[in-house]
Amino acid sequence: MNMHVTDKRTLWFLDNQVTIRVSSGDGADGIAVLEHRARRGDSPPLHIHHHEDEIFHVLEGEVRFRVGDQERRARAGDILLAPKGVPHTYRVESPEARMLTITREGFESFVRSFARTAEHDGFPEASPPPTPAQAEALAQACLKFGIELVGPPLS
Repeated sequence: MNMHVTDKRTLWFLDNQVTIRVSSGDGADGIAVLEHRARRGDSPPLHIHHHEDEIFHVLEGEVRFRVGDQERRARAGDILLAPKGVPHTYRVESPEARMLTITREGFESFVRSFARTAEHDGFPEASPPPTPAQAEALAQACLKFGIELVGPPLS
């Protein structure tokens, strides 16, 4: 990947590298395509998007998804939908995974609000588990963008 430190589309979001491949402002329909690189064990809290569907396309690795009460493992080439209003999460099961998230402006804005510009290609230094105050700050930031945390990450 040819990345420059000043590239405002390559970000460190929590412990992941996220590259904004298509920004919601690039076209007229507010569609965003974000590429996520994540390490084994990465799993966001179970959450609901109240304003947009989320489509995942796994490019590399293996990712276990939970959408509603269904669980499935996805590998390179697999695509799945997490519909608006349905609780979902994932967990990276391989050493590393890359996937595209196709969604709308709200999720991209959330990522940008919580991310920082990547200093180099690859992952930031791994963070320790969040403190209660950090977890609450994340939950409040999520609510601002129509995302509700409703359960724990997958283990």
